[in-house]
Amino acid sequence: MQKNVGGTDRIARLVLGPALILAGVAGYAGLFTLAVGPLPQALTAVAVFLVGAVLLVTGLVQKCPLNRLLGFDTLGQQRAEGADDPTVTNRK
Repeated sequence: MQKNVGGTDRIARLVLGPALILAGVAGYAGLFTLAVGPLPQALTAVAVFLVGAVLLVTGLVQKCPLNRLLGFDTLGQQRAEGADDPTVTNRK
């Protein structure tokens, strides 16, 4: 699988991921309420934790299966913007 997460998308994942992980742990410990409607507190906390973990991992490895499935490539956009810079490679 090719890398497809970059730029602002990656930064957002690396910031939101750990925040959601901490919120999930704190919610599971009962430090604050995460439950919405009929969902139990523990289930909601675990779901928030898992979403945070997925965001953190996809931000670190820069590969997101959902982005690939939907056809998004935020890293490719970043590469295309840098294509205007003339760089010399393999000069003899």
